[in-house]
This record gives sequence, structure tokens and C-alpha cells, in this order.
Amino acid sequence: PNKKLKTISKNFKSSFNLSLIFYKGNMIADGDLTLAALNKKTEKKVNTTSQEEIKIKGSMKVGDVENLFEETYGVKVQIKDKSGKTLVDNDLTLGKASRK
Repeated sequence: PNKKLKTISKNFKSSFNLSLIFYKGNMIADGDLTLAALNKKTEKKVNTTSQEEIKIKGSMKVGDVENLFEETYGVKVQIKDKSGKTLVDNDLTLGKASRK
């Protein structure tokens, strides 16, 4: 909960060559926020006490990874291409999406 969103996104990009975008409601969240700080900025309850580390693999589908963040931390994320401009199809695996 104390990692900055931009650090989580940077680690995700280096692992999968894709962009992980965090949202505060329907707006993109400030990357300097931590999950705990994001909780104070959104009406939705962000699970900042979860000690659960989510394990993400290249064989997982994009939609499943987005749901995992929602279920584990209560936070909305979207996965976009490397440039961060285009949403990736939820039915693609991370591995396939990273090779596009």
C-alpha cells in the first residue's frame, strides 16, 4: 500500500512492455500517490491493508489482471500498449499484447 502508483506501473512496464494505468474514479490517478493515498481521494474503498502480493504472469489475460487489481486492492486499472495510448483487448494474454 505504500508503493507509489508510478513505481508499480514502471515495474509492470519493465516486466510486460505494457502500460498499467491507475484510476481515481474515471480520472487517471496521480502517479505520485500510493494506494493508501489513493484511498483518501476516491469514494470507492481501496483495500490498503491487503498484504497480498498479486502475482502476474504473461499467460494471464488482460481482463483477468485488471479484475485482480479490483478484487485484491479495490482499485480500477486499465492496461494499455507500451505508449500508453491504446487500450489492450481484454481477451489477449499479457504476453501476446506485449508482442503487438
